[in-house]
Amino acid sequence: MSHIQTVMAFDFGTKSIGVAIGQNITKTGRPLKALKAKDGIPNWDVIGLLLKEWTPDLVVVGLPLDLKGGELETIAPRARKFAQRLKGRFNANVVLHDERLSTTEARSTLFEQGGFRALGKGNIDCQSAVIILESWFENQG
Repeated sequence: MSHIQTVMAFDFGTKSIGVAIGQNITKTGRPLKALKAKDGIPNWDVIGLLLKEWTPDLVVVGLPLDLKGGELETIAPRARKFAQRLKGRFNANVVLHDERLSTTEARSTLFEQGGFRALGKGNIDCQSAVIILESWFENQG
């Protein structure tokens, strides 16, 4: 039996960053919170506290790609930079994961669960982080 691995996922955005947590036994994630960001820069202290509280073995950062798999020029480099900062600042074990359909999927999931009221921006970002996380688990085989 493999050991339980805790994985945290981030859905990077310039105004909001969704965070989810999960583990490899159930291969499911749950939303933690959406962090406000100012032009892509989060409150690093809040991220530090989350990492300290959950002590993830791995951090997955969603990499925004277009439908053909190319990196979205405006946001992908910033998501990469965010991943690098997580690594550098907190010595986190970070991987990037294709997040192509996460926002669309998050919207439909939330809508099914709670109609229009559930579609707040923070909810969408958190749910996107859950989808990134679960999609990463699926790709681990």
